[in-house]
Amino acid sequence: MDKDEYIALNKTIKEEEERLRFVRFSNRDALDLGNFLTEKVYKQEMDLAICIRKMNGAILFQHMTGGTCLNNQNWMNRKFNTVALMERSSYAAWAVSQISGETLADHGLSETDYKLCGGGFPIALTSGEIVAVLTVSNLPHDKDHEFIVNGLKEWLSSK
Repeated sequence: MDKDEYIALNKTIKEEEERLRFVRFSNRDALDLGNFLTEKVYKQEMDLAICIRKMNGAILFQHMTGGTCLNNQNWMNRKFNTVALMERSSYAAWAVSQISGETLADHGLSETDYKLCGGGFPIALTSGEIVAVLTVSNLPHDKDHEFIVNGLKEWLSSK
């Protein structure tokens, strides 16, 4: 992709982040959303790890299908850290890095703790406050992002 395509992608992701917001989001909502997404994974016969965490890092929901492993959990940890720090989806953080040419190291961050790739998405309220982070791992990073966005669209449209 060229720079203009990354700029367009970043704009699309920002629109998703603004549109996919919750009126409220409780621990129970995290459980219900996590179960909803997990059922989608099994119905589609996918292997995916899913985690929903509060901004303080507390895990509210996590499930990993049989084809995932501790490495997927490590990837979700890094994606969580990226979203929590940058207050954008990890896919948006990746797109912005492609536009600016900046790396994690340019910001004093380690790839051991952070990752610029799709699969982490902020759970924000309609007020804009980010209260949790949804992460997934095991697909190509653009497909991880797509799974989250499609799942949130379906979930929020049913509420």
